[in-house]
Amino acid sequence: MLKFRKKPPCIPTPDGVCTCCSKKVALVGNPNVGKSVLFNALTGAYVTVSNYPGTSVEVARGSVVIDNVSCQIIDTPGMYSLLPITEEERVAREILLHEAPDVVVHVLDARNLERMLAMTLQLITAGLPVILVVNIMDEAERMGISIDIPLLQERLGIPVIGASAAKKKGLAELKKSIVGYNRTRCAVFYYGRRMEADLMESMALMSGSYAISKKALALLLLQRDEEVARIVRDTEGAEYPAIEEKVREKIFARRDSFHLELSMERKAIVKGLIEGVFHASSARKPVLGERLSRWAVRPLTGIPLLLVALYFGLYQFVGKFGAGTLVDFLEGTVFEGYISPWMVSLFTRIIPWDILRELFVGEYGMVTLGLRYAVGIILPIVTTFFLFFSVLEDSGYFPRLALLVDRLFKKIGLTGRAVIPMVLGFGCDTMATMVTRTLETVRERIIATLLLALAIPCSAQLGVILALLSRFPGAIAVWSVFMILVFLLIGVLASRVVPGESPMFYMELPPMRLPQFSNVLTKTYSRVQWYLVEILPLFILASFLLWLGKITHFLQGVVLWMKPVMAAIGLPQETAVAFIFGFFRRDYGAAGLYDLQTSGLLDVRQVTVAAVTLTLFVPCVAQFLIMLKERGAKVAVSVAVFVSVVAFVSGYLLNEFLILTGILG
Repeated sequence: MLKFRKKPPCIPTPDGVCTCCSKKVALVGNPNVGKSVLFNALTGAYVTVSNYPGTSVEVARGSVVIDNVSCQIIDTPGMYSLLPITEEERVAREILLHEAPDVVVHVLDARNLERMLAMTLQLITAGLPVILVVNIMDEAERMGISIDIPLLQERLGIPVIGASAAKKKGLAELKKSIVGYNRTRCAVFYYGRRMEADLMESMALMSGSYAISKKALALLLLQRDEEVARIVRDTEGAEYPAIEEKVREKIFARRDSFHLELSMERKAIVKGLIEGVFHASSARKPVLGERLSRWAVRPLTGIPLLLVALYFGLYQFVGKFGAGTLVDFLEGTVFEGYISPWMVSLFTRIIPWDILRELFVGEYGMVTLGLRYAVGIILPIVTTFFLFFSVLEDSGYFPRLALLVDRLFKKIGLTGRAVIPMVLGFGCDTMATMVTRTLETVRERIIATLLLALAIPCSAQLGVILALLSRFPGAIAVWSVFMILVFLLIGVLASRVVPGESPMFYMELPPMRLPQFSNVLTKTYSRVQWYLVEILPLFILASFLLWLGKITHFLQGVVLWMKPVMAAIGLPQETAVAFIFGFFRRDYGAAGLYDLQTSGLLDVRQVTVAAVTLTLFVPCVAQFLIMLKERGAKVAVSVAVFVSVVAFVSGYLLNEFLILTGILG
């Protein structure tokens, strides 16, 4: 039994906020059920995002005052059950076990009520203070689904709220339930006779005090949960061997059937719960969003839809508009016409020493090169990509894309879940490498990290490359086909070489709907802000290091050392500088190629070879540091060396092929 201490009388602050009655509220639930939308609706701008202690998983925390009660809201990573598989699920359970939330808000998708209620049962069985939010009710109603919320609440014995978080429906009821939560009663669910007997025998041997019920602990022990076993061992001390022996006996006796029987019994309980609660009409015609959803996951229609999205989103919007129109205006008109001349004039007046003046407005100056590249060339490309990415994300397209590519990704050792970091890599490979932590197995994370470092150009690099090659359609075709072939070939080889288990794939499908303008702007703004805070300083640092390399003649030495390598792949010596830039930032290197091409130093074949080699070239410093943090030094160094070798070998082979065939003239 969980015991509750009587709280002392409330002592409000001068502004009326009761701090002694503050509540910690954890939002839990499957991915893509609207937890983050609900979190944002509750907390507004009072949010901090940081890694959970001892892990690389980010957890968002926010604060809100509800009826003069201060509440801390925690947006936990997605989880499917109390038995964790991924690191995200493990962190979500850590919060439930060790942070003792006063209220656990379980958010589920109204359209998948029957499947998701199994986790609600686990939370209630664990003795946690649960409020159930049946979200996306508006979409369910459009699909002809009706849910009897009062009846479901009566059967579960906990507060149940029908909501549409995106439209803030049900938000007032949820706030009222949070501050007024009183855990006086909840339903008790029983499994089959044999299952209950096994659980009772294990529970009878436990005498310690735990954050969750002993019944939930016994279930997790029988499911071979090593972390829970450690908790029980530390709590029970000398009594643990008897518990361990009993659990081992039960596991052996039901070694072939336990997981299946537990799943079937939970389904039977849920089926009884929703009888008379969940009603779905079969006569309703599907709306456009549902038809698009079905088309997006079928290869025959999904691939053309993907190509349309890539053409209009990446090529036309990011490549043509972002890397063309906006860059021409910012870099050509604003910087070349106004900012750079004014800054050169200013620093010429205030700094009499040439060598120091070059640090700011010279060939590699912080203003004339670093700031111009970061703001004039890269920022418009990054902004247009993040806008495009946010539209796809808010529409619910990405989970459909994951299902579409799952079969292909399995050939390269990944699952459809990896499509999220892969697509995000087209925005920023550094951010995407961080997101690989959401993948289920270590093997999948290593393969995804390798492919991101090798064959996924970030939006800024991609935008500049598209701008470079846009005048030569044949060059774009050669670059695209070659990059796809390298991606698939290295992926297949990695899936054969990298040891480990093949992951399972499961993903929730949120509603497919028109993106909300406010959501798109908020997401785009936060990502552009991240770019300015995290990446802009790297451009300035790179300019300083290049200036330092120039005045010490180190840069000239590196360029001379790379001259034979450049010659081997058919490029002039000056191209080495762009590759040195690329080490600091991939997009920095692409911008260097942009300068070389506009100066007339590269023909169409050389531009194509340089674009391919630079795209495959060593990950930038920021991405390499994240690889060190996420995958460890051994994997990070191995990936960097392997990628560099593949890049120049590929450049050599492509150059020889183009000379031999004369495809690009």
